[in-house]
Amino acid sequence: MKRYLVPLLILFFLNCKDAPREGLTAQQIVDESIKDSGGARYQNHNTSFVFRNRTYESEIVDGQKILKRISHLDSVTITDIKSDKVFQRFINDSLVSLPDSIANRYSNSVNSVHYFARLPYGLNDPAVNKALLGKVSIKGQEYYKVKVIFDQEGGGDDFDDTYIYWFNINTFKPDYLAYDFHVNGGGQRFREAYNERYVNGIRFVDYNNYKPKSKNTDILSIGELFEKGELELLSKIELKAIKVTEN
Repeated sequence: MKRYLVPLLILFFLNCKDAPREGLTAQQIVDESIKDSGGARYQNHNTSFVFRNRTYESEIVDGQKILKRISHLDSVTITDIKSDKVFQRFINDSLVSLPDSIANRYSNSVNSVHYFARLPYGLNDPAVNKALLGKVSIKGQEYYKVKVIFDQEGGGDDFDDTYIYWFNINTFKPDYLAYDFHVNGGGQRFREAYNERYVNGIRFVDYNNYKPKSKNTDILSIGELFEKGELELLSKIELKAIKVTEN
């Protein structure tokens, strides 16, 4: 009897893990997603990758998150460093003084690339507000649809942007995301994840980056537009030379 019981118990627990759980909150969905995508490793591992010929590095120093962007132009190396409260630019080894408006723009640019590369980890930042909008289907797969908005305090310059995430109901991975933005004339983007890989236990993906063919679309309906083929491919977001090391 034991010979048959053990395989049955293993099969039962595997099926329970893969089965969708009912009654989850947006917070619980995000927690599960972070756990399955890297969990505590986000806090005690340094990461680096290359995106559009620039190197991006993140590390934790004395409990503070440090984000870097390194660019090489001929014999010049430009290093942008963003900490929790300060942005600095170095040309080779010399600190450069920048107007606040320029420094703020560079800081936001560095933060944005790191934010998307580390998703879903950033969705538990203090300024993030999450709301479950229900379940929807994309390409025949069911997803939890979660809306994210930000508090003005701690939410950055783009605190009034709205984000939508689609979490696979079986794996909790965010296979799709969308957002609206208001700078440079504003607009909307929809990202489709592909090329998933884990590097030293942390999940990374690339994205097909789409925009609506028509203006004045509702960000809450952009998933339906994707299904109908009413988005156009704008670019690809590809991370290369990914490294993850313990700090």
